[in-house]
Amino acid sequence: MVNSPTRFFVLSGLVIHELRWQDYLDRLINFRKQMQQTFGLRMREEIHGSVMINRPGPLVRIKRNDRLTILRAFADELSTMPYLNVINIVVDKQEKPVNYDVFDMAWRVLIQRFENTIAHHNFRGPMNSDEKGMIFPDNTDNKKLSQLLRKMRRYNPVNNQPAYGSGYRNLRINTVLEDPNFRDSATSYFIQGVDLIAFLLYQKLDPSSYMRKKAGHNYFDRLDPILCKVASSCDPQGVLGI
Repeated sequence: MVNSPTRFFVLSGLVIHELRWQDYLDRLINFRKQMQQTFGLRMREEIHGSVMINRPGPLVRIKRNDRLTILRAFADELSTMPYLNVINIVVDKQEKPVNYDVFDMAWRVLIQRFENTIAHHNFRGPMNSDEKGMIFPDNTDNKKLSQLLRKMRRYNPVNNQPAYGSGYRNLRINTVLEDPNFRDSATSYFIQGVDLIAFLLYQKLDPSSYMRKKAGHNYFDRLDPILCKVASSCDPQGVLGI
């Protein structure tokens, strides 16, 4: 919040049923093989949205325009996986108080939407009557996130909808199992996929000059088939702004 170079904080979640995990992992492996054959992107090299465009490091050997093509192709590949579901949270920092905890609020809302959508059986794909979920985040503020999820299992005040009057309800989290299982994005194609999603949403909200010039600010729309639109009734793509 203080001296931040960005107006928006984007947090995205990529949801997949365990019965589809292996099939979609195989598809991502095949996709990476295609990128290796076409552009020379090695299987173990990470697709990281902002880095691919602005700070490519060893990937500088691949032309910048080709790196952008890889991002577009990755988005298109994800969009053709019918049982993926994407939840997006956007914090607009403008006019928030300086003590506003962006990390806490974004994760709190994402976890709540994950919980609600599981409970109401609104994710596409296989579904059991007593479905549960687990969270596999990129390495982040690990201790803080683990403590937040533990707290939400015991005390999770949610403001009442207007029809129920003022006040709040304690809607404790009960469908999300265990602590978050943190992953290094360099070793997970799924984490790289959700990083791409968050990057493309940010570029739609506040595009860089290069992404605008190359129409990359429109790439998020390519993900429309897998967006969980029930996550927010206020946005046609289900993006929840706070």
